[in-house]
Amino acid sequence: MLSPSDRLAQRLAFGIPLLLLGGAYLGQYGFGLYPCEMCWWQRWPHFAAFALAALSLFLPYKRVWIALAAGGILTSGLIGAYHAGVEYDWWEGLTACSNTAAARGGNAMEAILNAPLVRCDEVQWSLLGISLAGYNFLISTASAIAIFALLGRKSA
Repeated sequence: MLSPSDRLAQRLAFGIPLLLLGGAYLGQYGFGLYPCEMCWWQRWPHFAAFALAALSLFLPYKRVWIALAAGGILTSGLIGAYHAGVEYDWWEGLTACSNTAAARGGNAMEAILNAPLVRCDEVQWSLLGISLAGYNFLISTASAIAIFALLGRKSA
């Protein structure tokens, strides 16, 4: 049986990846903010975190699954910090760029040539001087710390 703080940690472990991935896909498909390679690197740990949080519903050692999900959220946040540093020229990042080409039933060469090129070292969108990668760092890291703190509380 989970304590109230453990249940809150479990909800955060579900909700944070869901909200951040939802925001990423909304930006991508709703506003044309196509992900670069490092953006994808930030998404994968959130997928894993959501799956680990789901396992906490059905498997024993629920707190372990929740903690592993928090580790995935933290991993995404740390990748976001690295990506933000690349965007702000604090350090060198990838030299490769990525595009969004996907030839489904069409001409593959045309899809590649017409796809937008997305650079990892350019900020596509920012608010108050913070890029999406920076926000992922702030939200994911704070959330992971909160989940670990909630799991660390003593049961009454």
